[in-house]
Amino acid sequence: MTATQLKRRFGQRLRELRLERGVTQEALANRADVDRAYLSRVERGIANVTLVMMWKLARVLRVEIVEMLIL
Repeated sequence: MTATQLKRRFGQRLRELRLERGVTQEALANRADVDRAYLSRVERGIANVTLVMMWKLARVLRVEIVEMLIL
């Protein structure tokens, strides 16, 4: 798997978890204290996500980070 593929799959998983919980991109971005445009880039697999960002997003979505990594 390439880095690009990994980012895309992570973004897809993040979007899936967000939609399962009925949370908009804007609401997730606000609650995680990140820019909505950045969150959009993450979901599209363009932005590289740090461990701290994963933690923030997982906390808001009420999942363990490992659940976000089930690709």
